[in-house]
Amino acid sequence: IYVGKAKNLVNCVRSYFLSGKDIKTQILVRRIDRIEFIVTGTEYEALLLENVLIKEHRPRFNILLKDGKSYPMIRLTKEDFPRVFKTRRVVEDGSEYFGPFPNIRHLDLYLELSEKLFPLRKCKGPLRRRQEPCLYYHLGKCQAPCVGKVDVEGYRSHVLRVRNLLSGRTASLIKELTGQMQKASAELRFEAAADLRDTLKALRELEDAQKIIDLNPEQRDYVGLASEGNHASFVVLQMRGGKLLGRDLFQTEIYGSEEEALESFLVSYYGQRPPPGEAVYLSKPIELENVRRFLQEKGKGDLEILFPEGGRHQSILKMAVENAWIDLKKRLETGGNQHALVELKRVLKLEKLPHRIEGFDIAQLDGTNPVASLISFWNGSPDRKNYRKFHIKSLQGAIDDFQAIKEAVARRYTRLLNENKELPDLILVDGGKGQVNSAFTVLQALGVSVPLIGLAKRDEEIFLPHVSEPLLLPKGSAALRVLQAVRDETHRFATGFNQVLRSRKLKLETLESVPGIGMVRSRALMKEFGSLSALSDADPSEIALRGGVPLAVAETVRAYLLDREKREKTVVEMKRTRRTGFSGE
Repeated sequence: IYVGKAKNLVNCVRSYFLSGKDIKTQILVRRIDRIEFIVTGTEYEALLLENVLIKEHRPRFNILLKDGKSYPMIRLTKEDFPRVFKTRRVVEDGSEYFGPFPNIRHLDLYLELSEKLFPLRKCKGPLRRRQEPCLYYHLGKCQAPCVGKVDVEGYRSHVLRVRNLLSGRTASLIKELTGQMQKASAELRFEAAADLRDTLKALRELEDAQKIIDLNPEQRDYVGLASEGNHASFVVLQMRGGKLLGRDLFQTEIYGSEEEALESFLVSYYGQRPPPGEAVYLSKPIELENVRRFLQEKGKGDLEILFPEGGRHQSILKMAVENAWIDLKKRLETGGNQHALVELKRVLKLEKLPHRIEGFDIAQLDGTNPVASLISFWNGSPDRKNYRKFHIKSLQGAIDDFQAIKEAVARRYTRLLNENKELPDLILVDGGKGQVNSAFTVLQALGVSVPLIGLAKRDEEIFLPHVSEPLLLPKGSAALRVLQAVRDETHRFATGFNQVLRSRKLKLETLESVPGIGMVRSRALMKEFGSLSALSDADPSEIALRGGVPLAVAETVRAYLLDREKREKTVVEMKRTRRTGFSGE
């Protein structure tokens, strides 16, 4: 129903599901059944493929532009001395046609290269004998067969090379021109080398374009395979009428070699659909006897099965293999966590798999800058776009993790309920019984029935609301690893946020509350030492000397800073003890 391209496909697809979209986009989203994608090598390849697929499938939600004209082609005439030129009209006289070309620049580029590398005659109609060659000969754009400057065989060799160029068989030509460029550079013929460099650049641009739009009208399939362990993904790219029209993706388990798996796949795949007209290209060499026998029984014994080692076909195969690897990697990541989610569902007696897990933690020191972190995991992996931070407002200087947890949980799920957004499948708090029961009180008051657990660092005990004994999972458990990842990420996120706030405060903090230190002395000391930490590391005599204050005042400053550090360490130790699960309640 819609075809589009994007540099960042995840962001592009996500944007369609955001609120505030126009009516057309809302209708499009409601009708989506599944999303398929093909990864290309360059942004330009993606643009070409988008154009091809829109014209082939005519999706109702795409804007179709019609210019009333057919695409131009290149015609190579059937004459003793053939000509090559642009046309929109097909004449049934044995001439060869290459195209059509959605991009007129590529057509012109082919003709320019043909004229430059293998010039053919430009005069219309049958070749007429002349006394003198025309201007094109003197410009190097014609071989002048009209005056016998080249015989039929010599001219045909140029025609053959033009045909190879237009058919995309350019590997040997690129190699030849590269050698010429290197030789010219070595001989200090830099203008010639630069000219050859530009020619090679044009050839490679056309080579890239032919991954998507091919001048050869044959029907071909390109089969890419990616495997790891017993998991395998197959991608078939279908080239029809010179255009890449689609991609088939298959996921399976393999219990033999990749070659055996590829052989079985071909028999299965072409057992359910007709093979292409001309050729199948494979990413890995295999024993072909059984496959050929199978195809012969289907009446396709003449179908070529090839293993290209370079050139355009290898480029298309590379695209097929890359798409297979992307699918396999995604499946392994999801599949690897799937086992852990199934185990979590079983051990926690959940009604459904915990695809979405949200975790909470509190960070504060000495009652200052209390913050809460909310992190989100999707299918066992961090989903950072759904992370949130909370400034805790209800403590008023008190050190109370339980109240902080209550506030964070209340703010999070009150908002989700008000906005009618989806709730998570599991909630985890970093801590023991006290933290769990505090969060559970809030969830009950809100009428939220999402399963809730706490994970304490001491022995990795799992606490459930109003269950006296903690749950212990085996150390190597995949389920425990997911819970640990959630817990550790909540702690990292909360601590990082708290440290940012503390560093901001320290930059603004002064020593004006210390007896004998006013605003002037405070600023002078901070300017001299740079930070409270540096002041704390200095002895009183150094503070007195560098700060220009009496020794007694310096000793007071030093004592104040040491006492401050001691209080901070006490709070850290208190918080660590609370997380062991013996914090009461």
